[in-house]
Amino acid sequence: MDLRLINFTKRFGSSTVIDHLTMTVASCEMVALLGPSGCGKSTTLFAICGIHRMDGGRLHFGDRDVTDLPVQKRPVGVVFQNYALYPHMTAAQNIGFPLKVQRLARPEIDTRVREMADLVQIGTLLDRKPAELSGGQQQRIALARALVRKPEILLLDEPLANLDAKLRLEMRSEIRRIQRATGITAILVTHDQVEAMSMCDRIVLMDKGRIVQEGTPAQMYDQPLNRFVAGFLGNPPISFLPAIAEADHLRLPGGATLTLPAALPPGPLTLGIRPEDFGPQHGTGLTGQITAIEPQGREDMFDVALPGGQPLRAILPAHSGFALGQTVNWGVQTARLMAFDDKGNRL
Repeated sequence: MDLRLINFTKRFGSSTVIDHLTMTVASCEMVALLGPSGCGKSTTLFAICGIHRMDGGRLHFGDRDVTDLPVQKRPVGVVFQNYALYPHMTAAQNIGFPLKVQRLARPEIDTRVREMADLVQIGTLLDRKPAELSGGQQQRIALARALVRKPEILLLDEPLANLDAKLRLEMRSEIRRIQRATGITAILVTHDQVEAMSMCDRIVLMDKGRIVQEGTPAQMYDQPLNRFVAGFLGNPPISFLPAIAEADHLRLPGGATLTLPAALPPGPLTLGIRPEDFGPQHGTGLTGQITAIEPQGREDMFDVALPGGQPLRAILPAHSGFALGQTVNWGVQTARLMAFDDKGNRL
């Protein structure tokens, strides 16, 4: 089931928080609504499920216009950040509650609860109450409850925010597996770019109530339209340096130069260099002092201060032999340099 949100507008009092937003989600696709807090991603999700009334625009599920349908009649399943499980009910009762509201027969409820429990791999936990379960188990119950009435659209609002790092990694894979197994169209709201890039077919990046860019994770990472997109995607994040484009090279503060990667207008600009594109594996050319080393297990992250004082970040395999305070001369993969104008647009 595909979803089309057309010229969506939302106001709270006299403040317009989203103005004429248009978005399409293809059938069986999982899309991330990604962006900083307050950008409008949860507001958009709540409008799709019917919690928020739309102040303008239309919403279509397939060929049906569902703009004016009340929340209880929309064919959506929602998983919230806080799970929203009933504490006095068992896992089975929580999962089956939407079917009980629909007044389905007890044998059918039991059958469908069991099917969902097997799908999310909690078949042995159905007699337990939420207080007896871990965060990851509670999240699986919430997911099973959202899917049990066979919705056409699955909406996930920051579903992993309350889990620890190990559980987040596990549930990222599980939610993606379940979405693919059911073939359901899904929208994930998150501010975590790692979640968006690892779980979804496509990312819609929002800022200040508008869509800044949308595309596959690879497209968004390698071909950002502006500095905001380049800075939001990437972990560790990209480094930005002031530079001046001259005849056939880029001049950095402190006098260092880099080969001009492509035709750029002469004059000042901002360079974007991702951590994997700076280091000894790319030769030499930029001299600086290592000011910080952050071990990350199999990799170490380095901050290198250039002569002009600008920091440049690198990510290298662990135990690479470099020390804090050491002066290094590392190179840059010039073909992957990004350049931005004074308004932040990609050159």
